[in-house]
Amino acid sequence: MVKRIAHELKEHAPFTALGAVTGITLMLILVVGNIPSHISQTAFYISHPLHVLLSALVTTSIYTRYKKSRFWVAILIGWTGSIGIATISDAIIPYLGGTLLHAQMEFHVPFIDTTKMPVIGIEKWIVINSVALAGIVIGYWRQTTKIPHFGHVLLSTWTSLFYIVAFGKAEWIPLLPFIFLILFLAVWTPCCLSDIVYPLLFVRKAT
Repeated sequence: MVKRIAHELKEHAPFTALGAVTGITLMLILVVGNIPSHISQTAFYISHPLHVLLSALVTTSIYTRYKKSRFWVAILIGWTGSIGIATISDAIIPYLGGTLLHAQMEFHVPFIDTTKMPVIGIEKWIVINSVALAGIVIGYWRQTTKIPHFGHVLLSTWTSLFYIVAFGKAEWIPLLPFIFLILFLAVWTPCCLSDIVYPLLFVRKAT
């Protein structure tokens, strides 16, 4: 398993770095364009549920591909692997990274947040947990990983970036090299853990 983790981290590093570059480019557009923070908040609450959906789909697909089990077990693994790790990637690491850079950061945990989503007006915890269940159902009945995983890494980068800009205040331009590092770390390990390593921990004979 250690070799598998090392291999996956190595394989995903170049694309994750490329994703972080796109995140920095997006941040420049938001900052230089003086885009209001509520736009970034809306973008975050669009991209985060999509990230959870793809994560739940891939995590469940990997697990059920190697081991057929009861649906409730797949729900448990898919939910913890998507909600838990997506929260770490999209919210916790960006929050901690921004705090270390002495930015004024707000802390949000979407899957337990009872305030309403922008635009649609539904409570955030309902939306986040619902899309996780939808991803689990799709992944359980139709194991597909290639396209969702490709999108997962890039989407996770943008979501982490939206969190930083939406819920943080600082002079971002001088901090861009550090933002790159935060985006890279926020995606690199969590996405590999969620999509591949985490579900295989529950499989006796992973190949």
